[in-house]
Amino acid sequence: MFTGIVEELGRVVEVEPLPEAARLSISGPLVTSDAAHGDSIAVNGVCLTVVTVEDGVFTVDVIKETLDRSALGALRPGSPVNLERAVRADQRLGGHIVQGHVDGTGVLLSRSPAEHWDVIRVSLPRDLSRYVVEKGSIAVDGVSLTVAAVDDESFSIGLIPTTLQKTTLGNKEPGEPVNLEVDVIAKYVEKLVGPHRPEVAR
Repeated sequence: MFTGIVEELGRVVEVEPLPEAARLSISGPLVTSDAAHGDSIAVNGVCLTVVTVEDGVFTVDVIKETLDRSALGALRPGSPVNLERAVRADQRLGGHIVQGHVDGTGVLLSRSPAEHWDVIRVSLPRDLSRYVVEKGSIAVDGVSLTVAAVDDESFSIGLIPTTLQKTTLGNKEPGEPVNLEVDVIAKYVEKLVGPHRPEVAR
């Protein structure tokens, strides 16, 4: 489990194509300081398993399912990535509960710079819109953020200076894809109450 508080802005060193998969080598001196084979590290919000660690660089294998469901397939050598180690039980939950299980991808539609922050608008797949609410939480490329406004097709969020400086969202341009993970609590609530909801009159 993660919290959506990015620890380090890493960088892709190498992308090795594999049969229906890819192996990524990623530079991240902080997150590799105590990492070992089998540990979990979120890369742009996707929970991946460490294969090797050497000199501040770790490798992960990304299967076709993950490549199809996330924006990791767009990564190239030199691409910056948001990195977060799995949260320990004795840590503060600074963001919200993030599983690292991407629900879908959106596209950065626009960004409006202000003096101290940026407001960005991101497209929202229709099958995810029911889980996103104003002032609720959403993970965008693994960053825990608060929804400022939402409709059936997009949502807006404000990015504070720390987020602009320390995550990939500071340099994302309109047209670029982002990974989206909605609040898992909303999905559990829907599943639990679904069988008990009265039929909607038509």
